[in-house]
Amino acid sequence: MISSKIAIVEGDITQQKVDAIVNAANNSLLGGGGVDGAIHRAAGLGLLAECRRLHGCQTGDAKITRGYNLPADWVIHTVGPIWKGGNRGEDELLASCYRRCLEIATQYEIISIAFPAISTGAYGFPPQLAAKIAVRTVKEFLEGNSSVEQVILVCFSHLSYQYHLSALRKIFG
Repeated sequence: MISSKIAIVEGDITQQKVDAIVNAANNSLLGGGGVDGAIHRAAGLGLLAECRRLHGCQTGDAKITRGYNLPADWVIHTVGPIWKGGNRGEDELLASCYRRCLEIATQYEIISIAFPAISTGAYGFPPQLAAKIAVRTVKEFLEGNSSVEQVILVCFSHLSYQYHLSALRKIFG
């Protein structure tokens, strides 16, 4: 049952004991604020050095590095869209972030993965809409791929947690 593979928690993504965590990165992959900065600080300088060799990442795509000092073995960096009103493909770009991360997880035989609420901080994506896109995209991916056994949606605030929980209930009936 797909719904048993998805969990929603309120917490710190850098502390998740999973095979891979997802970094809501900027295009440079060289660190920034919010989740990106927290992951870079927790992982240590090895992460920055490896990210330099990746030469950035396009919006909607993802790249993988080792986890260094994090509990997770891997970090999958994805670049979410900046919200510009919703008429510039933002929904599809956000869905692509989740899909690309899950595709990379499958390629690297990652069993458990934790996602932050991509693009909902400084990038201004409406958090309620982002939660629906996240849950729907993860559900659709898991329906066609059985290698990933656990997806944790890690919410930085109680309100984000509520949005994700509501989306999960609506999408799974």
